[in-house]
Amino acid sequence: MKAVLLGDTEIDLFSTDIPPTNAVDFIGRCYFTEICKCKLKDIACLKCGNIVGYHVIVPCCSCLLSCNNGHFWIFHSQAVYGINRLDSTGVNFLLWGNLPEIEESTDEDMLDISAEECIR
Repeated sequence: MKAVLLGDTEIDLFSTDIPPTNAVDFIGRCYFTEICKCKLKDIACLKCGNIVGYHVIVPCCSCLLSCNNGHFWIFHSQAVYGINRLDSTGVNFLLWGNLPEIEESTDEDMLDISAEECIR
């Protein structure tokens, strides 16, 4: 999904909620930014070795309470290109308005719990 950095809306990014497999791996140590207290770790391409983005290991309270899409795998727009996901039929593009309702616990539920803990 095309996204912008919450702390600096001039920076274009791509994000996903699905951990990429067989494409990237963690590199280096965890770090924090000056903008917020999220714990981040860079991810690098398994083929070329270049850093292509980062993973939000632990989101900070400020970010959990702000408007976010629940995507914690972030890619630099100059390092990757986005592709559209297909729905369960494998034919049509997956659109936010057409997502199926689910009964089980989701990542969003986890964000709500974490956000409540931040308020306390």
